[in-house]
Amino acid sequence: MQINKRVSTFDDWMDYLREWQKDIGLAIPEADKFIMTQIYDDKVHPEIEFGDFKGNQKWERVTQIPTQNMRDSLLALTYVQGDTEFASVEQQRRLMEQVPHDYDRYAGVRVMLEEIRHGVQMCHVLVEHFGQSGKVEARKLLERRASEAFPDAKNPRLLGAFNESVDNWLDFYTYTCFVDRDGKFQLGMLKPCGFSPLARSAGPMLREEAFHLGSGNDGLTRIVRAGKVPVPIIQRFFNKWISCAMDLFGKDESSTAEWGYVWGFKARFDEEAQRKAGNIDPDRKELNHHNRMLYHREVADILSRLNSFIPGEVKLVMPDEKYHRAIGRYANQPWSVKGEKLTEEQYQQHLKETLPRPEDYATLKDIFKDPNWIEDKPLPKDLWGYQEGIRKATTGK
Repeated sequence: MQINKRVSTFDDWMDYLREWQKDIGLAIPEADKFIMTQIYDDKVHPEIEFGDFKGNQKWERVTQIPTQNMRDSLLALTYVQGDTEFASVEQQRRLMEQVPHDYDRYAGVRVMLEEIRHGVQMCHVLVEHFGQSGKVEARKLLERRASEAFPDAKNPRLLGAFNESVDNWLDFYTYTCFVDRDGKFQLGMLKPCGFSPLARSAGPMLREEAFHLGSGNDGLTRIVRAGKVPVPIIQRFFNKWISCAMDLFGKDESSTAEWGYVWGFKARFDEEAQRKAGNIDPDRKELNHHNRMLYHREVADILSRLNSFIPGEVKLVMPDEKYHRAIGRYANQPWSVKGEKLTEEQYQQHLKETLPRPEDYATLKDIFKDPNWIEDKPLPKDLWGYQEGIRKATTGK
């Protein structure tokens, strides 16, 4: 979709959002129960909490930020975050055609609507705070497409994981458990941002993100407890999405991450705990690696918990941090899922054996004919009751 008219106001942009939804073929009847609006936390720390501007008042307006380089970096942080939100909806939109249980429909619909709202949030920041540049970038967010979901699209999404396909509910729950967990990390790093509108955006987004990765964790638990999907197939989907999520933390020795920290835009994920422990001056060249390893350990704990539900000796294994990497110091290098160095020929064969295969999709298609391939779960008594607090906060009623 190409937007030919100029975005002058946020209402203009919201009109284009509705066009985007039609263009990607997303019809969600439940959307009329959902409050699609920006939400800002009114309680954030008033001062910049890290970096070279620590102790200064947080910036409320872009014009208060000292240099153009800083403003450009902040603009990029905002539109990249927004790009991931719309991309995930494009990846997942076809899942409603093959829902195993009512609860899965509820989870999938809620995740997609909240991801759209997160995109709305980022675009509100762009349109209201970054002038014409922000309006242009907000428009571009509705023009790109997740390339595997839209093979004819000319403008792919900005990050590799968000151009991959999400073909089934095993894919979805693996994605929400591991890729949305990266989203938790990214938003956690933005929560103490020195630019107040971003800091005030992160809290409400994190509260919604908790449902997404919780749904993934719960969905995978329901799958392994049902015992219908072979563990080796689950493992290959884990290999796919965990390695993609590891790349989302960015390059090692990243100057972007370093300056983001120096300028007070993006912290360590565990910034508060690190400061309390006295670690106030991190290795700024290794910030992405630091956050990536926190993520790696958290995911390893999830696999350990899932294994407690799997009888027998065949268990899920955490892929090595070097495996199947496209970004960072191990990018495009032939490391095995166990961390062994392979020849290039061995590595290409290894990928065919350790990532989802055509025969896996064929096997899953048969398995999915039995709705009991995943445990059922009762629906919440009040499906959208959690939004009542949002309604009161945004309408005053």
